[in-house]
Amino acid sequence: MLSHHISKLLRRSYSRVISTCRGFASTNVETDSLERDPASFFFNKEIQQYLQRLTTLDYSKVFRTRKDGHKQTPPQFKFLTDEELEEAKKAAEYKAKRYLQMPPMVKQRLEPSATLCEDPALQSHDTVKYVFTDISFGLKDRQRSVVVRDPDGTLRHASWEERDRIIQTFLPKPKRELQKPKMFEGEYLKDLLNRKEYEFILDRACVQFEPDNPDYQAVTREVYEHINAEKHFDILRSTRHFGPMVFHLVWTSNIDNLLYEMIETNRIEDAALLIRLYHMIHPTTKSAVEQCEHADDVNFVMHYVRLESLKSDKIEKLLQSYKELQRERQIVAEGIKQAHGISSETDKT
Repeated sequence: MLSHHISKLLRRSYSRVISTCRGFASTNVETDSLERDPASFFFNKEIQQYLQRLTTLDYSKVFRTRKDGHKQTPPQFKFLTDEELEEAKKAAEYKAKRYLQMPPMVKQRLEPSATLCEDPALQSHDTVKYVFTDISFGLKDRQRSVVVRDPDGTLRHASWEERDRIIQTFLPKPKRELQKPKMFEGEYLKDLLNRKEYEFILDRACVQFEPDNPDYQAVTREVYEHINAEKHFDILRSTRHFGPMVFHLVWTSNIDNLLYEMIETNRIEDAALLIRLYHMIHPTTKSAVEQCEHADDVNFVMHYVRLESLKSDKIEKLLQSYKELQRERQIVAEGIKQAHGISSETDKT
């Protein structure tokens, strides 16, 4: 009963100050004209659709066997009617889309700077800090009051590092550790990157950190930049991390390598979609302002490459090769049709 009243008193006493602190932090974010908040773009419905289309849905990759410690269940074979088969396909598609749910891209969180109170009478009362935590049932972690009394008598909000450690102590989340794992540091991370364990690193980062944690953003940024430098995009394709990687490259105006890979692998529609996504996030760029005269995907990509790309010569040559290959394929297809006595559309006209 006493602990319940103390917890209630703490929440009532500090709720006003917490809201003031949050308001102060959000005001700083909104008034910062040098940095845009990626969340307002990332959660845009149309941008989400673009990212999902670029991710692609490869069932063999989404439902592949994973070495994650779970017991494998043997496959089941069933005889199905056409209606049951359609229902099974819809269920598999729904399940696959859930597996491809993208981790959010948000702005890095700010440390709380407001001091609750200063009590000089408590200075040097003890040599350790006292932490007061609201562990009431049913609250979200961000709603919990965590305050610290320093040895100098200052009562303040806990830093994010302190909050994460204390909340994990009282309300532990599965597979999350109290301290940052060594795999996210220095040589350990480089070793995993060299072994192409990109999905493992990103999955583990999602478990260990919150999306606005500076450590999470530093780790994911390093993984995305490594993949971009090595052009290992296909390793993440058809995983839930492909969309955030694409968004990061577009956000940092660094899409040339990915664009080249898409053209090289005959994904010209994806290349055009990538550029449209780039224009949505950077609407004032030259290629976005100047309209492309021709509507087809190849000319649309060429329009961007000539105005924006830092590797324009290389990508233009690749596009020319792609156009020549498509022309040759069309000639071969027309020849096959004529050999089988099928008149082409041009012959009909």
